[in-house]
Amino acid sequence: MAESGTTTTEEVGAPQKLTFMTMTAMVVGSMVGAGVFSLPRRFAQETGVAGALIAWVIAGAGMLMLAFVFQYLAVRRPDLDAGVYAYAKAGFGEYLGFFSAFGYWASACVGNVTYWVLIMSTVGAIAPALGEGDTILAVALSSICVWIFFYLVQRGVKDAAVVNRIVTIAKLVPIIVFVILALFALDPKVFADNFTGNADVGSLFEQVRGTMLVTVFVFLGVEGASVYSRHAERREDVGRATVLGFLSVFAIFASVTIVSYGILPYAQIAQLRQPSMGGVLEAAYGTWGNVFVSVGLIISVLGAYLAWSLMAAEVLYVAAKDKDMPRFLAVTRHGDVPWNSLLLSTILIQVVLIVTYFSEDAFNFALDLTSALTLIPFLLAAAYALRLAKGKYIAIAGLATVYTLFLLFAAGLKFVLVSFIVYAPATVLFVMARREQGRRVFSPRELLILAVSVAGAIVGIVALAAGWIRI
Repeated sequence: MAESGTTTTEEVGAPQKLTFMTMTAMVVGSMVGAGVFSLPRRFAQETGVAGALIAWVIAGAGMLMLAFVFQYLAVRRPDLDAGVYAYAKAGFGEYLGFFSAFGYWASACVGNVTYWVLIMSTVGAIAPALGEGDTILAVALSSICVWIFFYLVQRGVKDAAVVNRIVTIAKLVPIIVFVILALFALDPKVFADNFTGNADVGSLFEQVRGTMLVTVFVFLGVEGASVYSRHAERREDVGRATVLGFLSVFAIFASVTIVSYGILPYAQIAQLRQPSMGGVLEAAYGTWGNVFVSVGLIISVLGAYLAWSLMAAEVLYVAAKDKDMPRFLAVTRHGDVPWNSLLLSTILIQVVLIVTYFSEDAFNFALDLTSALTLIPFLLAAAYALRLAKGKYIAIAGLATVYTLFLLFAAGLKFVLVSFIVYAPATVLFVMARREQGRRVFSPRELLILAVSVAGAIVGIVALAAGWIRI
């Protein structure tokens, strides 16, 4: 029930409908954000050309299977909205569905923090007081921008979606130009010298493993169309937009990474300031190359922030409508905008921004945590598809499930424990929702899941306090 002074979706009319091209743009816009501009340095810190090629083959194949999973589920279960969350709930019950919704939402919020860190790091090249996006001034300025965007996004879903489509086109141009210019400047000898990468990291397997979380991060958004499925003009457009958006972005991301190895030795790329794409182009073409990338980054990041702000709020809103979150999160204003969900998202972004100030590496910490929080929702969605699948989709869902399990292994114990610290307190929202409905709070099975999450959170807090793991 809406609060006083607000309106529900039903009172203002039908939800705004999104076309196939708009949904495809939302998928591309969600994925093309801060991550692509950080790829050269992040990969060079872990591996060389050989490892990067293997990593992209694994990540591309795994994420394509996940894209097919979302396409399959959109067709097989057209009654389910909000994608990732709804599939987890349908397959494994309300509590794990709640965790999936919360984890996906939290990952979107933490991911939005990386955007502000990277913008401040970019401007920090000419304003040293901003550092690499992790100084007090950088956090303060980022906080101001966060609340300005809250005001803009809460004005309406339709307008924001249209703006995102325009910005998506604008931000792809500098990235594609970077790839073309880097190809012209590519030095075959430098490229060959970078082939084997950094042996100090470990075996080729360890090098590839070290890149996995960043590939998850840059592909977040592949599920964007399914999250916004309730707004689609035609249900079949959800799957088509997912696959087309993924294939387009995969080609761009892999190209950005590989061509960079032909410009500078990997050891130098690994030391570049973020956004490292700018440093690569500066090495080839001078200062204007860095400026060109920096301008493109700001456009790209602001567009991605817009898309992710919408999707984060949408997940909480649909969960609340399904009575898996407290009813106050289902309140809408300004024609279908989930206002309270958007406000809660903005508050979490603000909190994580403050936490990054105490992190050893603000950008990489936020990036890796974003990826780790997303893995449980992705795993549950893939596993649900495996339960439903018939024919060729059994293999597709099976490969997607194996891939997400491998990503959990690649993330390592550190980020699994930190994820528990985020997940466990969220149960308060689940308890609120159950009490609003006058229902029993936990079933025996749900109590077991709660015990595991709380135990993981306690271990994570002790590990942080004792210095066994660092953020």
